Amino acid sequence: MIAKLIRWSIVNRFLVLLATVMVSAWGVYSVLKTPLDALPDLSDVQVIIRTTFPGQAPRIVENQITYPLTTTMLSVPGAKTVRGYSFFGDSFVYVLFEDGTDLYWARSRVLEYLNQVQSRLPPSAKATLGPDATGVGWIYQYALVDRTGTHDASQLRALQDWFLKYELKTVPNVAEVAAVGGMVRQYQIVLDPDKLAAYGISHTKVVNVIQRANQEAGGSVLELGEAEYMVRASGYLQSLDDFRKVPLTTNDAGVSVRLGDVGRVQVGPEMRRGIGELDGEGEATGGVIVMRSGKNALETIAAVKAKLRELQAGLPKGVEIVPVYDRSGLIERAVENLGFKLLEEFLVVAVVCFIFLFHLRSAFVAIVSLPLGILAAFIVMHYQGVNANIMSLGGIAIAIGAMVDAAVVMIENAHKHLEHWNHAHPGETLDGEARWRVIGDSAAEVGPALFFSLLIITLSFVPVFTLEAQEGRLFAPLAFTKTYAMAAAAGLSVTLIPVLMGYLIRGRIPDEKSNPLNRLLIAIYRPLLNYVLAWPKLTLALAAVILGLSLWPLQHIGGEFMPRLDEGDILYMPSALPGLSAGKAAELLQQTDRLIKTVPEVLSVYGKAGRAETATDPAPMEMFETTIQFKPRDQWRPGMTQDKLVDELDRIVKVPGLANIWVPPIRNRIDMLATGIKSPVGVKVAGTDLAVIDRITGQIERALKDVPGVSSALAERLTGGRYVDVNIRRDDAARFGMNIADVQSVITAAVGGDNIGETVEGLQRFPISVRYPREIRDSLEKIRKLPIVSERGARLVLSDVADIRVTDGPPMLRSENARLSGWVYVDIRGRDLRSAVQDMQKVVAERVVLPAGYSVSWSGQFEFLERATAKLKVVVPFTLLIILVLLYLTFKRMDEAVLIMATLPFALVGGIWLLYLLDYNLSVAGAVGFIALAGVSAEFGVIMLLYLKHAWDERVAQGKTSNEDLLDAIREGAVLRVRPKAMTVAVILAGLFPIMWGTGTGSEVMQRIAAPMVGGMITAPLLSMFVVPAVYLLMRRTRASRRTAEATATVEASA
Repeated sequence: MIAKLIRWSIVNRFLVLLATVMVSAWGVYSVLKTPLDALPDLSDVQVIIRTTFPGQAPRIVENQITYPLTTTMLSVPGAKTVRGYSFFGDSFVYVLFEDGTDLYWARSRVLEYLNQVQSRLPPSAKATLGPDATGVGWIYQYALVDRTGTHDASQLRALQDWFLKYELKTVPNVAEVAAVGGMVRQYQIVLDPDKLAAYGISHTKVVNVIQRANQEAGGSVLELGEAEYMVRASGYLQSLDDFRKVPLTTNDAGVSVRLGDVGRVQVGPEMRRGIGELDGEGEATGGVIVMRSGKNALETIAAVKAKLRELQAGLPKGVEIVPVYDRSGLIERAVENLGFKLLEEFLVVAVVCFIFLFHLRSAFVAIVSLPLGILAAFIVMHYQGVNANIMSLGGIAIAIGAMVDAAVVMIENAHKHLEHWNHAHPGETLDGEARWRVIGDSAAEVGPALFFSLLIITLSFVPVFTLEAQEGRLFAPLAFTKTYAMAAAAGLSVTLIPVLMGYLIRGRIPDEKSNPLNRLLIAIYRPLLNYVLAWPKLTLALAAVILGLSLWPLQHIGGEFMPRLDEGDILYMPSALPGLSAGKAAELLQQTDRLIKTVPEVLSVYGKAGRAETATDPAPMEMFETTIQFKPRDQWRPGMTQDKLVDELDRIVKVPGLANIWVPPIRNRIDMLATGIKSPVGVKVAGTDLAVIDRITGQIERALKDVPGVSSALAERLTGGRYVDVNIRRDDAARFGMNIADVQSVITAAVGGDNIGETVEGLQRFPISVRYPREIRDSLEKIRKLPIVSERGARLVLSDVADIRVTDGPPMLRSENARLSGWVYVDIRGRDLRSAVQDMQKVVAERVVLPAGYSVSWSGQFEFLERATAKLKVVVPFTLLIILVLLYLTFKRMDEAVLIMATLPFALVGGIWLLYLLDYNLSVAGAVGFIALAGVSAEFGVIMLLYLKHAWDERVAQGKTSNEDLLDAIREGAVLRVRPKAMTVAVILAGLFPIMWGTGTGSEVMQRIAAPMVGGMITAPLLSMFVVPAVYLLMRRTRASRRTAEATATVEASA
């Protein structure tokens, strides 16, 4: 069938060339339309519910909001994990869905269930869905800096909230613009309780009066002189004077008591849960651009930057927008780096083809298949929605050598056929239909086997498609593009390549023997093969020994999920002890930022303590997140690398009470949202009692610190929060005619400072709060003496109706699937992930005793590694079975198919040794490299066997079936066809070397994939050039002897 397709293509060559031009144009269009990003989006499909419950403690938030929400969300169809966070005044519920769930379907389902639970939530709690963005959505961050010093933190925050935010939201694909840091302006009414008592005014009355004094109303329309006039009654509070004049009550003499008479009205900062700091120079308001899921990051960042340039003109004089994180640099570097690698590979492959064939136009035939195959891959990528990133372009990069294989062997075979024709017809010229017939015969001879061998490489990636969750999303783009590129190469090899060979392989074709490189290869290979054919069994024994020896390095290779990707920027994420005040957090943040900025390679440092105003950032005040931008590499000190920089930063930044963690930004945000863990390994303890969970996590932390390779282990403190508990005595309250709500309203408003409304000033809105003066609520004793006026006008103090004391409690609460949990963060350095976690699990099992009802689970990247390993163990055998079936279809003989399968383990030998020598851990990337190697080495075995079969079948057809004939056939098939075999190895290695020894963004992952292939492509050809002929000799020797005996018997019988 394949041979017929080759002949049809040659007959209809105009149609083939026309189709090629059309595919090329379509491919160029797809390339231009394909979105660019640095990494594939690894985030789970997730919907975030953020509920604000101002002024409430974590335990109250957990009981009244997070617990009802998480238990309801567990029933959402397709939800696999429901994670809850209860902070001071905020609840975050993350609903993670199964792979393949449509994000907008998931959002509508969550909204449906949210409506069911809304009635069970407190009236003042406001639940909203987070943006339709994922973990890689934080694409750009900026800070507002006032160089003149004339604008305070509240004015800069107002510019961010009411000017920049809404303008930037108009940019296509921006899901949210989150503010961080600065101060929100607030109208603060500080009531004097003594004056309230003197006038007999209760606290609740003041709140009601202010709310009624701050509103506008309409009075429909009036008709005056045939015209309509709309009636409006203004009443918004616009200034401090307006507040002071608000009447509260009127005494018997008709004199009104105003708000200014019972309290002080001022403008101040609202209480905040997030702080921003730039370069150690002081607080700075910032903004985070969050991109919609699945959109083009590079395009979005370019549009945001263009918009910011426009908006700069509208900012007050001296106010600048300073970028503090910009992913476009990483994307451009990654794509440029891989684009350059592809160009290098093109050139190297072209040079290899020319060196072996000594014919420039023949080399051109091979090279043409590369861009066409790549363009065809981009067409499918575009319509499938796979964007161009490190992984998808890497798939094409590792396929390049193998893509040219078929073309190289076909061209070499055409050279051979033309050479034979010239020897058979001296002095004649080959042209016209006779020429096309020779080309067609040469292509049809090797085409079918080559087509199937390329199909084997294509299908060898089936295991990668079966990977799930994060590892699946990471490697699927690579598997897709490699598969599409190989499938396109397989298609081109039996359609376009024969046509191009007919047009371009003309002129003087140099003899194979005239090339010194070919002569050298034959001179080396022939004597070695003679030894092998003389001692075939000894050869196989030696090969088995070599295979056995490779088990030693295999046991010494570590395991990890993924090598660290150098993103160019880095995050510093220490955790302070819980209960940290905003003032102290700001001080520590400035201190660490200033220390980081002392390193010469650092361009900018933007520190964040607490959370940005977005549902995608569930960080407590004690969690710092400092984005460090480095200068371009050419400005670094000689010999400086990112690892050395991190070590230097780790030495410099030593602040008591802060445990250092350095992580890549994108990778970290994805991990945080997927597992909630910000370090490579996390230990989660789930149970019912916080005190018990806290004790267990503390024991685990102490146990893990002794494990070699653990650079830091930090258990989140669950009982480190400090509380002032007010326990109301019901009987005493009843004596004064007060119920629980009356006393609580005094505590929430007078002590807590409730927001009771907001002012409307043009398009800006600012909150209004009411509370008692600081000096009468800044100690436990003063809170006990807090004056209260009851509705009846009775004067009392808080201690008359309540007991007040200081207690410990949780600074924040986490839950997973509605069970409370405590986490331990573990950072590993200088050791592989798998063996470190195995040691840790052993230590925890020995030293930590779990009570009934409590469980320990290991999370973070280790979770992904385990899942990927389990999946590959099941799928790889199935893939080998598919390859066996394809080999059987190629050769129509099971023994020959099994022979090639048996050579596959020998290919792995070089890959294992190279990983060991380079000190690489075996990651999922390495496993992908081994899978790719298996496909390529199977193809090499196919080519080897193909030539042996051709040579032997020719002799059988001539009736030459003796052992000597068999040896001659093997020598001809192996030695005389050494050129195409050497060429296939050379082009594959030529395609891999630029990746293997390249540097730049993305090279860490690509090297782990290329290393097994490079090592394997050095040993696989050597072993198969000796092992395959030896096994073939042993397989055919008995049959050849039988045939000779039968032939002798026939001759004797006829005599």
